[in-house]
Amino acid sequence: MGGFFGTVAKASCVADLFYGTDYNSHLGTKRGGLATYDAENELFTRSIHNLESTYFRTKFEDELDKFKGNSGIGIISDTDPQPLILNSHLGRFAIVTVAKIMNLQELEDELLSQNMHFGELSSGKTNQTELIALLLIQGKNFVEGIENVYKHIKGSCSMLLLTEDGIIAARDKWGRTPVVLGKKDGAYAATSESSSFPNLGYEIERYLGPGEIVRLTSDGVEQMRKPNEEMQICSFLWVYYGFPTSCYEGKNVEEVRFTSGFKMAQTDNSEVDCACGIPDSGVGMALGYAEGKGVPYHRAISKYTPTWPRSFTPSKQEMRSLVAKMKLIPNRALLEGKRLLFCDDSIVRGTQLRDNVKVLYEYGAKEVHIRIACPPLIYSCPFVGFTASKGDLELITRRVIKELEGDENKDLDKYATTGSPQYERMVEVIRERFGLSSLKFNTLETLIEAIGLPKCKICTHCFDGSSHF
Repeated sequence: MGGFFGTVAKASCVADLFYGTDYNSHLGTKRGGLATYDAENELFTRSIHNLESTYFRTKFEDELDKFKGNSGIGIISDTDPQPLILNSHLGRFAIVTVAKIMNLQELEDELLSQNMHFGELSSGKTNQTELIALLLIQGKNFVEGIENVYKHIKGSCSMLLLTEDGIIAARDKWGRTPVVLGKKDGAYAATSESSSFPNLGYEIERYLGPGEIVRLTSDGVEQMRKPNEEMQICSFLWVYYGFPTSCYEGKNVEEVRFTSGFKMAQTDNSEVDCACGIPDSGVGMALGYAEGKGVPYHRAISKYTPTWPRSFTPSKQEMRSLVAKMKLIPNRALLEGKRLLFCDDSIVRGTQLRDNVKVLYEYGAKEVHIRIACPPLIYSCPFVGFTASKGDLELITRRVIKELEGDENKDLDKYATTGSPQYERMVEVIRERFGLSSLKFNTLETLIEAIGLPKCKICTHCFDGSSHF
């Protein structure tokens, strides 16, 4: 995925840009970049660093003095090096994107056939942000160019453009990824995560609508394109990606997680000694579950934060497994002889669940019950890519379905239906495989109710296969 931050102010923007971008670190793992515009000297300054083995702050702190100006954009990305700086008939501008392009090869071929070229190759592949920029500059102005991006891309794309007269913020046409506007005295900002705002003194001004385009200056916000009526914001933002203090569409992440746990507990007949959360994203749900069930919340597993941040997610499965194991430390004093219920955000491949459960029993747990914040993931994500999976068979559900049916694609709608014989059989196989005392997933209805938006406004493709292109 990824997250961006942009700000334009009456004074220097560099400090706000640096810290605001850093507050998006939980959304991306590969690249970080900053770009500023110094109007006095008519100069763009850019820097990009690899973040796969270190933090954003450590890469950029020592070079902040080279950035000058009152406007800037930053990105922490799971994809290609950004920002890019271009000079075109639209003028000079820098661009960052949070995007996933399903038809990248098709668009690449189309642009090459128009005698265009790609200069920003990443690991031998086309930089998708450059492709987006090439689609954009086909417009007669920025709005027409961004609409051309919306027209051609299948997937999702939100972006910030740093121009010579402000910042243009554009949200994905379906609103799959969020863009939040903030305001303080003498400055405006746009970001993927509203948690970027409080410590920098910004208040949430409003949330951009799907496909909406605005221009930010230090004096205010100008709407350049009205939002679309239809929206498909990713439900997994509240389940996993979002930072607890962030809000999307006015719905706070921690509140949604707490509510989903509370509601689940009220219909759960388990008998346990305490509820626990798998750090970080399972904690809010577990606190809600404990209150709804009337059992204490215990911190039986703690995350070792000094050297194992959530944002460090290696691309290789064996390293992901090591990170999953090393960053979580069980507390034997709170485990031994207890009937424990753990809440977690999801089960994707099952690697982390398998390792965690094994350790819990080794440390003396009497029973281990698992409650998952969302329904089973039946389909890999084609729009945002949160599963990081290259195919459906990386999902544990699809591997189990293949074992049961001989075909990973058979009766998917039935396996996605809570309470169906196929659903119950799949969940039981997963429970047995990991030696759990019990395993339950939240229903789609409970998740939607906890989020508090109409079902038609939320993308639930990964759970039920519903698609909007």
